[in-house]
Amino acid sequence: MIPTAQTPSFHAPPLLVGQSPRLRHVQRMVEKLASGRWPALILGETGTGKEVVARSIHAANPSGNFVTIDCSAFVGTLMESELFGHRRGAFTGADRDKVGLIEAADGGTAFFDEIGEMPLDLQAKLLRVLQEKEFRPLGSTVTKRSDFRIIAATNRDLAKEVEKGTFRQDLYYRLNVVTLRLPPLRDRREDIPALLQHFLRKYGSNHSFTQEALESALAYDWPGNVRELENSIQHMVAINTGPLLQARDLPSPIQNFHYSRRSPEPGMAMAAAAGYAPSTQPGAGAQPAFVASPILPLVEMERRAILSALEYTKGDRLMAAHLLGIGRTTLYRKLKEYQLGD
Repeated sequence: MIPTAQTPSFHAPPLLVGQSPRLRHVQRMVEKLASGRWPALILGETGTGKEVVARSIHAANPSGNFVTIDCSAFVGTLMESELFGHRRGAFTGADRDKVGLIEAADGGTAFFDEIGEMPLDLQAKLLRVLQEKEFRPLGSTVTKRSDFRIIAATNRDLAKEVEKGTFRQDLYYRLNVVTLRLPPLRDRREDIPALLQHFLRKYGSNHSFTQEALESALAYDWPGNVRELENSIQHMVAINTGPLLQARDLPSPIQNFHYSRRSPEPGMAMAAAAGYAPSTQPGAGAQPAFVASPILPLVEMERRAILSALEYTKGDRLMAAHLLGIGRTTLYRKLKEYQLGD
């Protein structure tokens, strides 16, 4: 059976894809947060899925709206208007009343993405909203109320930002009730196959990976994390006309990564291209001797690929067949042919 995201007991949508210990810890934290409306601070590198986790927390107890507030997208008066709304005539161009995101989140969840980017003056106003549940739209003298769960996310170290004076300490403590730290993808590589399957179902249901492409994906460090992986799947499906996604279809940053790791000395590269490998022999002196590199028969290569796939999937034949790019019936026939397993 192809691994999918665990479905916790509260029936959250299957958004958190993977089975690694680190991800299961995040899933357990999401389940615990479902029982209340505690503030949560999600920390992690760009692309690790902070908004996915925030949506999972909200979906576990889905009251009201889920409102995303991108703190890096607004500046000055524009952000204050987006947050708190405004009255007609509050500033040039305000030709009608506007409901702000704070008001829209009343009774639900407000997700403040990249909250470390929020200016200090707006941090003070947000703190008052969190403490008093009150705010005033720009140009208005009427106080409005809004009660919501706040979930904040950042790729910054907010404790250091507090030390530098760029983030308010009181707001930091208000947000930092429950902290979830998302691991980068390079630290949970065992989730990569499940993520590949998830995004293939989303963008290319008829496609599958060759073993070489899968191994390349597993070896890559994914500095852009899950977001980079998702974009890579889109890229591969877009440029490939056949069902099999090859290693050569991977985006250039991934191919360059592997090329830089495997690139031999110029002379050795020429020898390898000619079908020879260096061999050191006693008494050979400074001149290396070259012998013909062994060529495996195709049947042996196929047998080893099947064994490797079964070992990688821990015996899951359906997933092994998918990774090999063959049907389940074909895999069973090959297993019998090569006398592998029962």
